[in-house]
Amino acid sequence: MKQLINSLPFGIMIVVVSAFGQDTLKLSRTDLSTKLAEQNLQLKISNQTFESARSDYRQSNALFLPSISASHTAITTTNPLMAFGSKLNQEILTQADFNPALLNDPSQVQNYATRIEVLQPIFNADGLYERRAAKSKMEAYQLQTERTKEYLELEVNKAFMQLQLAYKAVGVVEKANSTAQANLNLVNNYFKQGMLQKTDLLDVQVRVNEITNQLSYAKSNVRNASDYLAFLLNEDTKGGIYKPVENLENEINPSLEMAQLSASRKDFLAMEKSTEAYRNMMTSGRMSFLPRLNAFGTYELYDTEIFQFGANGYTVGAQLSWNLFDGYKSIGKFEKSKVEFQKAETEAEQYKKQSQLELNKTNRQLADAQNKVALSKLAFEQTQESFRIRQNRFTQGLEKTTDLLMTETQTAQKELEYLQAVFEYNFTKMYIEFLTK
Repeated sequence: MKQLINSLPFGIMIVVVSAFGQDTLKLSRTDLSTKLAEQNLQLKISNQTFESARSDYRQSNALFLPSISASHTAITTTNPLMAFGSKLNQEILTQADFNPALLNDPSQVQNYATRIEVLQPIFNADGLYERRAAKSKMEAYQLQTERTKEYLELEVNKAFMQLQLAYKAVGVVEKANSTAQANLNLVNNYFKQGMLQKTDLLDVQVRVNEITNQLSYAKSNVRNASDYLAFLLNEDTKGGIYKPVENLENEINPSLEMAQLSASRKDFLAMEKSTEAYRNMMTSGRMSFLPRLNAFGTYELYDTEIFQFGANGYTVGAQLSWNLFDGYKSIGKFEKSKVEFQKAETEAEQYKKQSQLELNKTNRQLADAQNKVALSKLAFEQTQESFRIRQNRFTQGLEKTTDLLMTETQTAQKELEYLQAVFEYNFTKMYIEFLTK
């Protein structure tokens, strides 16, 4: 995401359009965004991370909602205290049960108890700030997911443009191949007539072999470009190869305005939310020194037989608890959360400065790319005219074969350099839009 352009070397940039021996799959730029949103694996992972954070936030609802549990317990006992208490709960005590002999050595007693318990938080200051931290964390992941989608849209458009460039470059190479074959036929005729030496014919044959080698590399490069696009879109091409519906733009629309960073960029907002989460965790650590107030209630049913409810009773109360000292655990936790908050603030500041540095560099690269387009276009036009003149002079026997081959090679190279310059400018402009979005 930080690297602006993975430039394609001259030899690697050349790709081939026809005769791949594979099915051609048409792909339009308008389909990219939809396919990316529905199928990209990295975006799915980012969405799953957000869902996980949202689940953490939902867990914090326990801070306000009651906790309800139910249990059924069955016991058989001869323990004096348990036996007397069980009979008391079952409301079956008689005067005879107070006989000291029975109290000290009771007969076997069975007790079945059904218990419903409700716990209701009332005031937990540290929990409130933990909930706020969980919400900020969830919102940060949501913003990160949106920013990830923006980055992937940039990446898939870049891959699409590279595939367009590859197909465009093929036309240049095939045209150079046709010209080289025509020159070979012409030189071969001249050689048979004794007008040229064997070395001239060999030079042209070497040039034809070079172009054939470039076409061989081109086939692999088109497959690589297509495979990468299929990876981004998470599609199985089943041995097929993508072919863009739209052609690569061969002109640019210059921009004179210097782009500026936007404070509302999704990744900036995500870092602010992350910092806010650390701030709330720090406050939660401080609030852990305050007391907590919780209410509770139980409803109990007892009987000598299972799932019978001969007697019942309830208990309702409230508990105010205060952790006065836990062996420095709370103090250490607060100090750690404070340092993590300060670290998050520093990281956010550093990230914004790095982003500004990246934008400044990219603004300069855009100006350089614009200048490169103008110069490469001029160079291409000049080599075209030079090749036309040399070719005419060669047919008249006024030009050397080596000079003609050199000019023909230079013409193809300059055309590819011009197409590459246009690609670099358009992608740099797209990257600036991503940085300032």
